[in-house]
Amino acid sequence: MLSRVPGDALCSVFDDFDLGSRKAVIAAVSGGSDSTALLLLLQDHVRRHGLPAGIVAVTVDHRLRPESAAEAHAVAAFCAARGITHRTVRWEGEKPATGLSAAARKARYTLLGRAAEAAGTDIVFTGHTLDDQVETVAMRRARGTGRGLAGMARATLHEGHTWLLRPLTETGRETLRDYLRLKGVPWIEDPSNENLRYERARMRRLLAGHDGADPAPDLDEIRAAQAKRIALADEAAFLIDRHLSRPAPGLYRIGGDFFAEAHGDAALYAFRVLLATVGGAEQLPDVVRTEALISAIRSGSLRATLSRALVDARKGRVFLHREGRGLPHPGPVSDGMIWDNRFRVTGDRLAGLSIAPGIPAEKDRIPRGDAPAGLATAALAAEPALFRADGSAPETEGNGTGASLAPVVAPFLHFLPCFDIAAARALARLTGSRDIPSPPLAGGETGRLT
Repeated sequence: MLSRVPGDALCSVFDDFDLGSRKAVIAAVSGGSDSTALLLLLQDHVRRHGLPAGIVAVTVDHRLRPESAAEAHAVAAFCAARGITHRTVRWEGEKPATGLSAAARKARYTLLGRAAEAAGTDIVFTGHTLDDQVETVAMRRARGTGRGLAGMARATLHEGHTWLLRPLTETGRETLRDYLRLKGVPWIEDPSNENLRYERARMRRLLAGHDGADPAPDLDEIRAAQAKRIALADEAAFLIDRHLSRPAPGLYRIGGDFFAEAHGDAALYAFRVLLATVGGAEQLPDVVRTEALISAIRSGSLRATLSRALVDARKGRVFLHREGRGLPHPGPVSDGMIWDNRFRVTGDRLAGLSIAPGIPAEKDRIPRGDAPAGLATAALAAEPALFRADGSAPETEGNGTGASLAPVVAPFLHFLPCFDIAAARALARLTGSRDIPSPPLAGGETGRLT
């Protein structure tokens, strides 16, 4: 049975978030019970504490059901009656025949991020509840996902600039519905929540009936998994800071006792995120293949690839760089584009510029520290360079072109849960990526977990 937060505790669900410096916040409101309660609780919190933040309710119309436009209109009327600014944003264009749920999720967060930018804020509140959290953990447990058992983070950085905040992940849905009933507020029932085409609906039914399903994870179990994941990221960050270096552009070296047995899970996780970052892979390499690679490294010299990263181990030293296969073809650039999942292009004067792999440089002038010359050259060949139409290289930002190539940390490029922020920051320091902002949590980087 799900834990239910007592009704008098609902007034404190936003206390973990620091909203004092924001002039606006976004609340994602579909009209369902969870998001409707979220909106009213947020309005009460802002009024009670005299916060300067204006609330903008945003309804995402995915245009997947005939009723969606009318539902968005009903939410707009609900907000108008309570003096809350409202916007409807629509997912336009054709919808994919497969992977619809994932595509809709991506579109939803993209649209919410744009709405936040338009409102001049970096905060989006969503109404995910304890019920959603339990279902998420149960689905990941069924897939055997270790780190995923921490569930959804209270704060997740989206696309490097928008914080998705979930204040209700320890509050049961029925508690929220009791709150709405007490206030005499109706809500919309989304029929897709019962559509067994979707994994979440199937898991919801399994958990409700317990027909062959494992017992539902409880709140204490989820909190313990979250604490474990945070500790793992902290340990991984320590290993990255202590044992990794970048002797040449695009070339990374692992030294010291990084792969010592004593470092166990932390070294495994740190190596997985490093491989994904060096190779520009959004997903971490699987545990089994990574463990096999670590075992081979401990055994002696080797050359192998995993997650598009080439690993070269020799004489007790381990080097990594992006493998030469599958690099993007030369092409034009645009502001904000991501190249090879490893670099972000920015600038206001990019017209006529192209990007291609291979930094032009004389071999004897490549900075490489104590790295083998061949590896430094191969790493440089996989790094991006900007070119003018005549083939010449433009100057970098700050010298007149307004063009910049900044590294990104691929596995955390789109979503960075606050659980993993320590590891992400260590990788950002290593690669020279831009700083990762602090989440707006009153309890620190990861917020209250207990």
